[in-house]
Amino acid sequence: MLQYIQRDTYLRKLIDRRNNGEVKIITGPRRCGKSWLLNRIFRDYLLEDGVSEDHIIIVSFDMDDEEEYGDLTDRQVLKSYLYSRIGSDNATYYIILDEIQEVEGFERIVNGLNAKDNVDVYITGSNSHFLSSDIRTIFRGRGDEVRVYPFSFKEFCTGRTESVSELWKEYYTYGGMPGLFRQKTPEQKVDYLQRLWTKTYLDDVVERHHVRNRESLAAIADALCSSVGSLTNPNRMANVMRTVQKVKIDPETVSNYISYLEESFLFDGAKRYNIKGNKYFESLRKFYAVDVGLRNAKLNFWQQEVTHIMENVIYNELRMRGFSVDVGLVEVREKRNGKMEYVQYEIDFIATNGMEKYYIQSAFSLDSEEKRNNELRSLLKVDDSFRKIVIVGNDIAEYTDEKGIRFVGLFQFLLSGLH
Repeated sequence: MLQYIQRDTYLRKLIDRRNNGEVKIITGPRRCGKSWLLNRIFRDYLLEDGVSEDHIIIVSFDMDDEEEYGDLTDRQVLKSYLYSRIGSDNATYYIILDEIQEVEGFERIVNGLNAKDNVDVYITGSNSHFLSSDIRTIFRGRGDEVRVYPFSFKEFCTGRTESVSELWKEYYTYGGMPGLFRQKTPEQKVDYLQRLWTKTYLDDVVERHHVRNRESLAAIADALCSSVGSLTNPNRMANVMRTVQKVKIDPETVSNYISYLEESFLFDGAKRYNIKGNKYFESLRKFYAVDVGLRNAKLNFWQQEVTHIMENVIYNELRMRGFSVDVGLVEVREKRNGKMEYVQYEIDFIATNGMEKYYIQSAFSLDSEEKRNNELRSLLKVDDSFRKIVIVGNDIAEYTDEKGIRFVGLFQFLLSGLH
């Protein structure tokens, strides 16, 4: 039996949105635990909070549990079934519709249910286009999205007895997809992750967007996996694919394929932000894999540079905690070769959540004065009062230096957060 991992971060988000008059839309990559979150964790919470079982109505459209009621993927059959279960009492009925994209025209049913005073609606779906890009249109401005990720490192460590360093090696190799907990050997884990790519993710993108050139789509996924943490754009990627992978593809197609992979929640793009100029650079972005294990599997585990993987994990952790994340650029005038020039320094992450803001550098090692100076140089060029943090791969005790920059060990950050 799989261990019950509570996923408190997402449960809290659902609790905070409970009965808010909006459709709760649970998004994220396939197999990341969306159904478990609603059908088990949230359901258990509701029961413990006193909601009677007949007031929790769950329909999973990829299962055959409701066969006696007819084909529930038929919109009219589904509507009749749901309305027959909803009573006229004042107590709230919680309706959970899992894999709702299987129902053609589901929007009308969902919006109708949401308009009832005694109904609170929660849905998941794998067609990320209508569950992310068009939420406001489809749900008439009453769609509230909760993004779910694979297990964080802290969740991954739940109930485990191995040392943190051993768990970290396993996590940065295989990632946090919940289905890995069923796989007992390294071979099974590798096979599981690679099957997810070929039989689930790529098939889904090809079918949904009618992609004609599956090989080019897979090559772009490879390129994104290889370049995590590196600035790129469709023109640059098309050139690399022509020269390195010998794949001829135009920048427009590259841009389309990248957007398909982003819409499927397989990659996330961070924009470049000029801190002193207060503007974004639209042409270049950094892409990060939603799960480092999926990233490694797509590359057949050939490129496991822990520095890049650590940066990817930090990015995902910040996104899981609700931060918007940009890549920072500090442009200053300095004297070079006897004349004044504009020089650009990069900050790995600008993490913002409401009034909270952090400048963060990911530094696997600070074992020399040169490396230390390189990591600090960009932070010291920023003259505002927001907190500046260096996350170090070594297991160090947290401290703040004389310039106000905080140094935090990677494990402390992943297990405890920012303070």
